[in-house]
Amino acid sequence: MAAHLLRRAGFGGSPADVARYAAMPLGEAVTALVRYPSTSGYPVAQSVDDFASEAGLAMMARSADANDAALVQRREQQRQLRQQQNVINVTWWLDRMLVTPAPLEEKMTLFLHGHFATANNTKGIYGLDIVEQNELLRRYALGNWRELTHYVARDIAMLKWLDNAGSVKAHPNENFARELMELFTLGIGNYTEQDVRESARAFTGFTFERHTEEFYFNAAQHDDGPKTFLGRTGNFNGDDVIDIIFAQPAAPKLFASKLLAFFVYSDPEPELVDAVADLIRKNDFNMAPVVSTLFRSNVFYSDRAYRALVKSPVEFVVGSYQLFGITSVQPAVLGALNRMGQVPFHPPSVKGWDGGTQWLNTQTMLARENFASSLMGAPELLATKSWLTDGLPASAGVAAQRLAASILQGDASASSLADLAGYLDGKGTSTGTPLSGENFEERMRGAAYLTMAMPAYQLS
Repeated sequence: MAAHLLRRAGFGGSPADVARYAAMPLGEAVTALVRYPSTSGYPVAQSVDDFASEAGLAMMARSADANDAALVQRREQQRQLRQQQNVINVTWWLDRMLVTPAPLEEKMTLFLHGHFATANNTKGIYGLDIVEQNELLRRYALGNWRELTHYVARDIAMLKWLDNAGSVKAHPNENFARELMELFTLGIGNYTEQDVRESARAFTGFTFERHTEEFYFNAAQHDDGPKTFLGRTGNFNGDDVIDIIFAQPAAPKLFASKLLAFFVYSDPEPELVDAVADLIRKNDFNMAPVVSTLFRSNVFYSDRAYRALVKSPVEFVVGSYQLFGITSVQPAVLGALNRMGQVPFHPPSVKGWDGGTQWLNTQTMLARENFASSLMGAPELLATKSWLTDGLPASAGVAAQRLAASILQGDASASSLADLAGYLDGKGTSTGTPLSGENFEERMRGAAYLTMAMPAYQLS
């Protein structure tokens, strides 16, 4: 039960972490996760020295005929800086997931990143734009999601991503207005095309200062005429539209469906969705009590919910590091995540990642196995004192049981345990020698890799 809670409310943990939560009453364990300590003192990702700024590049472009080679060189420098910033951003967040005292905060931030999906290194979203959005999502992880949506409409990365920064009364851009309803709050079928057009008019003038990149409401470019939106008529602006949306019954139902699919199981029953939607509405979109109730519920610990979700690549990687007590990632892990199908700050579209069984296919399973294999030989693991090689077991069978208990919480078949014990005792190895003090650490790492390749480890 404790391991299940930690996998869902965080990314997993070491055997010691699981034991610590297992020793608590359920209510106390949930409270410890939901009422997490402040992490406001954590460092944010740092920006590289952007000597090839957009403004500087534009100035060079105007005089390109005089010095084309310099412009080409500056563009290449800019490309390299953006790539360097991307690596900094991703590794910063992964490191934070690894060592945070508030795993639920990071898990909910990951959920919101997939919900308000925005991609880095595109549409002018460079530098720390995406990190500032990430901090916004974290600040409201268990806060009021209606208030969060108001801030998302002002977020610089989102203004760029869905083109609202250039939306003016003469030519309203419908991208943000559409996705606000379709993906973020209501879902298809709960609004009309006329609602999209009227909402787009309401959001005209929501932009930002180009030099400071701070939100700016340009009243001169706002359509201040009357609008009819979701059955109501008035001189609405973007904030009015968001408030009207959150008064619709479809809004809490959409959030309920997505929360259940992320934390409990896919395709939740309509009555379960309605119950969680009622809870969200009762708490006025404040999510801490909603999530707290969900983690205490019978449905969360039901047979249908147990091992029912496929771990996302981020969950797989971060959980594996935490399992063995490794506290920082190397930039090379970005390649592994890319091959598995998920790199933070790089969702494939505004819909985010499909997730679920889409995470598992022949290529991504090979990428998971290769990551697990490389992790077992990583210097970070070899330099970390871990439960994995702490004390020579009495036999290969005991060692196999230890691995299954620590990595899979015992979710391994008798035949899988027998195969694991056989490997530990030399079957199929290059030397064929039985488990001993001389080969103990190498065999345990190899057997840990085999255990991580088992079906149960792919599931949360």
